[in-house]
Amino acid sequence: MKILQINAVYSKSSTGRTTREMHEFLLAHGFESYVAAPDLADLKSNCFKIGNKIDHKIHALKYRITGKQAYSSVWATKQLLKWMDSISPDVVILRNLHGNYINLPLLVKYLAKHDTPTTLVLHDSWFITGGCTYYIAPHCYKWKTTCGTCPAFHRDIKSWFFDQTHKILQDRQKLFAQIRRLSIIGVSQWVTNDAKESVLKHAFRIQCIYNWIDLTIFRPQNKKDLKEKYGFNKDEFIVLGVSATWSKAKGIDLFNRLSEILPPKYNIILVGNSDALQYKSSTITYLPSTNNVMQLADMYAMADVYVNPTIQETFGKTTAEALSCGTPVVAYKGTATPELVGQDGKCGYLIKDLDAKLFAEKIQDVCNNGVDTYTIHCRNRSVSMFNIETNINKYLSLFNEMIS
Repeated sequence: MKILQINAVYSKSSTGRTTREMHEFLLAHGFESYVAAPDLADLKSNCFKIGNKIDHKIHALKYRITGKQAYSSVWATKQLLKWMDSISPDVVILRNLHGNYINLPLLVKYLAKHDTPTTLVLHDSWFITGGCTYYIAPHCYKWKTTCGTCPAFHRDIKSWFFDQTHKILQDRQKLFAQIRRLSIIGVSQWVTNDAKESVLKHAFRIQCIYNWIDLTIFRPQNKKDLKEKYGFNKDEFIVLGVSATWSKAKGIDLFNRLSEILPPKYNIILVGNSDALQYKSSTITYLPSTNNVMQLADMYAMADVYVNPTIQETFGKTTAEALSCGTPVVAYKGTATPELVGQDGKCGYLIKDLDAKLFAEKIQDVCNNGVDTYTIHCRNRSVSMFNIETNINKYLSLFNEMIS
């Protein structure tokens, strides 16, 4: 079976690592696996680099002017389609296409013409909306029928002039209806249910398959040894947050408030790009974003509690990675997060409001109870839900059904 993944990144960020992990797994198990992405510095074979920096910048500029993303990069997409002709994939997986690098109408029409079994993976809500990746913050549910007069205009829809969300959603519905063998995978039950209410609800199959975690890397370790290794006080409690980039949407305000109300023995560490922050707390330790998964796994395993205040998570890979390392989680109770953490208190706590006092109370409860009381439950939950072999085999079963 020849399987092609198309994504905005390879190896970088959560979707990039998911793409790489699937590619490596498939190759190791005898499948012909291919990847197409605009950034392929870490991959030398079975791959196609889509476009170049100039094309990407032109695409971004046209998006700002026209309000339509994934409608440019015609030449780059035609080159991709020629390469696809040469490999003739049996299945194509479309992950994040919103990176100013591909022409969606050209790609979808090609897949429909060749009757290629196609799987959309909902890492966010982009495929089922008029162009926004999340709709929770603006409380907008127009995507279920029609978009337009978008409340996320200028924020998620980065256009200077035109709100094209109504036209884009109409195009999505018409384009994907042309693909006879179309399946939609939600990386959580929450986003899967959204797909079933969207304009793509008539797909051949809509099902949930959780993302996976490399459980050989993300695993429990001795916390005191790790604190000593990285120069932290062994008697302090480590409160960890991880994000590609820190912003208000990622909960930086809550961490700032926690730094003011938690006792001194609680050390907040934030991993991720914090360059754009206008204010940095003197009592928070800021560490740069890293693609070194071994180091990242150490951070999770070292922490006494992982905090995720994000209000919109399609999956929440950082939460799953923390659980895999045996670290309990205190998180906002919304979207996909309750599926990962559970609601029985064995793996941590869910907070209904972004109230720093409530978060602080549960963080201290975890540490006072003893982190070890949570570790085995966190690890067992992760092993049962995020096993790479189990979850990729679910994809393969679906592909076999689509092909046959």
